[in-house]
Amino acid sequence: MISVIGNLKGGTGKSTVAFNLAVWLAVNKKKVKAFDLDPQETLSDVFAIRKEDEYQPEVNIANSFDSLVKSKEDNSTEYLVDVGTSGLNAMKGAIAIADRIIVPVAPSQADIWATQRFIKLVKEVCSNNKKKPTLLGFINRADTHIAVRETKEAEEALQHLTGIKLIDVRLYQRTLYRRSFSEGLAVFEQEPRGKASAELNKLATILYSSLFIL
Repeated sequence: MISVIGNLKGGTGKSTVAFNLAVWLAVNKKKVKAFDLDPQETLSDVFAIRKEDEYQPEVNIANSFDSLVKSKEDNSTEYLVDVGTSGLNAMKGAIAIADRIIVPVAPSQADIWATQRFIKLVKEVCSNNKKKPTLLGFINRADTHIAVRETKEAEEALQHLTGIKLIDVRLYQRTLYRRSFSEGLAVFEQEPRGKASAELNKLATILYSSLFIL
């Protein structure tokens, strides 16, 4: 399955989500390969750190769209594709062959607007596709303070957008996501019993539940 991690707005945590999901799959003994099609190559950088520090399991990563196209026929592997607007052609190409698109959305009105435009872009790119990709959105970098209402408001707005399904999970704005990422570790490797680990495990389990059905 090809899962694209994308949105039109920067700063939504796409690379962090893609990295943690890829490592989660590898830790759970699933075949996984990551593709970094964002010219910023943040995902490539973090996997380079992971390889240099010899953390296991190792995850294969590629930067070629042509390689992704060739991989589409291999149904035994999970593919995670990190895309960015600075590589718009690669983004559109990945969207066109994706099975699903996972959309991290930060809790702000600007991010909701950007998500609306992203949904429109996906529809345009896939207008001639017989099989349309599924769009799955969730709130990323949610505020940890209970008095702040933006997270709930953004979640409600996302729930009412047509063309995208809201996943019932939030990833919060926690220092651990940044710290573990900078060290080439997933949050559940850095702090297995932490809140970030529980959030990420819930997201991954929802997204990949079908892999564990006997």
